[in-house]
Amino acid sequence: MFVQASEITALVPSARGVAAVWVTAGVLTLGGALVCAELASAFPRTGGVYVFLREIYSPAIGFLWGWAMFWAMHTGILAAIATVFARYAAYFVPVGDVGLRLIAIAAIVALSAVNYLGVSFGSRVQTTITAAKVVAVVSIIAIGLGLAPAQGATAPVAGAFGMVAAPGPVTVTGFCLAVAAGLFAFGGWHMVTYTAEETVAPERTIPRALVLGIIVVTLCYVGLNAIYLRVLPIEQVMRSTRVAADVFESLIGPAGGGIMSAVVLVSAFGALNGIILAGPRVYYSMAQDGLLFRWVAEIHPRHRTPGRAILLQGAWATVLVLTGTYRSLFTLVVYTEWIFFALLGVGIVLLRRRPGYEPRWPMPGAPVVPLLFAAASFALVVNQLVSDPRSSALGLAMVGSGLPVYRWWRRRRAGVLISVA
Repeated sequence: MFVQASEITALVPSARGVAAVWVTAGVLTLGGALVCAELASAFPRTGGVYVFLREIYSPAIGFLWGWAMFWAMHTGILAAIATVFARYAAYFVPVGDVGLRLIAIAAIVALSAVNYLGVSFGSRVQTTITAAKVVAVVSIIAIGLGLAPAQGATAPVAGAFGMVAAPGPVTVTGFCLAVAAGLFAFGGWHMVTYTAEETVAPERTIPRALVLGIIVVTLCYVGLNAIYLRVLPIEQVMRSTRVAADVFESLIGPAGGGIMSAVVLVSAFGALNGIILAGPRVYYSMAQDGLLFRWVAEIHPRHRTPGRAILLQGAWATVLVLTGTYRSLFTLVVYTEWIFFALLGVGIVLLRRRPGYEPRWPMPGAPVVPLLFAAASFALVVNQLVSDPRSSALGLAMVGSGLPVYRWWRRRRAGVLISVA
């Protein structure tokens, strides 16, 4: 939400168009949350989406999720948010591209170390930062609404959403790409399902957390972007790499930019911590199913954490920081993730035809709503394929490369079992 405004505005150069993008991304994410809420109530096990895909389709599809998650989706989110952290840290200590990458890597290393040394400490850090983040976002919107009208002489405002400058043309392709960029800002919503076995009454708690969380986040995102476009000309929003800081520097002066940058640093730090904390639970579940080396998910004897999984995750995220750009990272994440989310939508319909499938929290509107969600998700994927065939082919190849690995792994495991017998 503190960087994606620029990416989205560049694709949809219209204030009302930007608002439509955020609302559409929120509705799509809510659809995904409803799908995962039903599945979590039916399969309240550690691993989340991996477990759902395994139960709906086959262990091979579940393996592909874990494969893509490690090589691109989860570590890609980690690398991209670390880059956001570095951009705002550079507000205080200006650095070049190399410096930005080093700051991002330092954040990954520091929080990987925190979670390596103790899950309970990492969880307390996450709870504290999340609460502070919500309070900060609400305060930002309130302050922006209070101060933005005073800027009318330099940044004219027209309409409730704050249409600044003349809007440019909006294309269907650009709108779909912008929605994909918006979906990245919502990224991580499904991670609440990874810890189902550790959640009290998951069949009730997870659906409520997903649905209420997405609604609150959507309102926050629309509100923040309204402030951005009330204060800055739309061309400046497009160019900005630290739009939140630029907005509050315009409103309050350098002190405002500094305060805003500090808020974003705390927010990004919290997001990084949550991602690092969640990922190893999937790798642990895969190892328990025999689809991953057991040593990857071994628990540290003293710290009681999946230390090796945390270290591997951090190491590959570091490689992505060194080799990728922010835009390529979030595009690859969204493109690959939403293939699997579409499969989950179709999966709801398939599961409801199976005898014995009785979710504790059935999603409303099935089968129409999950099928609409799946169709919209596939449409975003197809739009990405058409818009950027080269990068899309790379993403598909990365996901598809997991199939021969899965087959090799199954043959290897079967050979080991025969030799033991």
